[in-house]
Amino acid sequence: MPRPFTITTTCAEQTFQLGRIVGRQIKTGTILTLTGDLGSGKTAFVQGLARGLDVPPDYYITSPTYTLVNDYPGRLPFYHVDLYRLATLTDIEEIGLRDIISGNVVTAIEWADRLHKDDLDDHLAVRIQFGNTDIQHGESRQFIFSAYGRSNQILLRDVEKKCKEQIWD
Repeated sequence: MPRPFTITTTCAEQTFQLGRIVGRQIKTGTILTLTGDLGSGKTAFVQGLARGLDVPPDYYITSPTYTLVNDYPGRLPFYHVDLYRLATLTDIEEIGLRDIISGNVVTAIEWADRLHKDDLDDHLAVRIQFGNTDIQHGESRQFIFSAYGRSNQILLRDVEKKCKEQIWD
């Protein structure tokens, strides 16, 4: 089991900035799997991720809940996939996910817990949990990153280093 890295954000802006930090470190072919309850911050994280990948600001990053897949130009081609509405593994095949993840692109997959555990070998898993609530900051989010595969272990090491340099306001 890979050594996880955990970081807490206390607002949507920090969640966005965390995504941006990750996006700036990413190399081609990276797959991120995102899991967490509704409203946990997956889309805010992906919006920051897109900006870190230099997706132009005139592209509005939304969760592809109904379209299932959104793609964006940037420093690296970026695909944002949402599996929430898919009922079966056959549905996953029909949206072309295997073709997407086998390309030289970056892919973020929301609701990745709907995939079969053997579908992905190398990926960066991002589990988001609701944290504590306080009057000053509202509800925090805890991001637990786990890297599978050598390139993702290097990515996670770089992300952890950059996060430790970042000072949350």
